[in-house]
Parts: sequence; structure tokens; C-alpha cells
Amino acid sequence: MPLTIEQIVEETKQMSADTVVDLVDRIWAAKYDAEHAALSPAWRATIDRRVDEIRSGKELGVKGAEVMARARKIVGR
Repeated sequence: MPLTIEQIVEETKQMSADTVVDLVDRIWAAKYDAEHAALSPAWRATIDRRVDEIRSGKELGVKGAEVMARARKIVGR
């Protein structure tokens, strides 16, 4: 019997952040085309740096709703 989504999420709670990122990347690649889905080392480094900056409090994240409101304003919706 396959694992449920809830079981998979529970399993990931025991994994390091890097392992979870690798897992998601592999799932994405398997589902949507490995050639285009894999992150380059440069993108991975940028993502890791930005996450570290937000977690440390050096930078503040922007809420998704605010980002979408800004984008809608830019495109005139």
C-alpha cells in the first residue's frame, strides 16, 4: 500500500532541510521533466543564502498576499 501524503509529511519532519529540498527536487523532476526541473548549483546557493538571511532575521520575507497585490498593481489588474 502506498504512503499517504500525511505519512510522507510526517517522515520529512525527521529529515534535514537539505534532504527535504533534495526530495522535493527529485519529485518535481520525476513528475515534470528532470532536464528542466533540477536546480543549478548557483540557484541552490542563492536559495540557501536567502533562506539563511530570512531565518537569521537579517532580511524580512514578504507575505504572499502582498507580493500578489504588488504584481496585480504592476500588471494593471
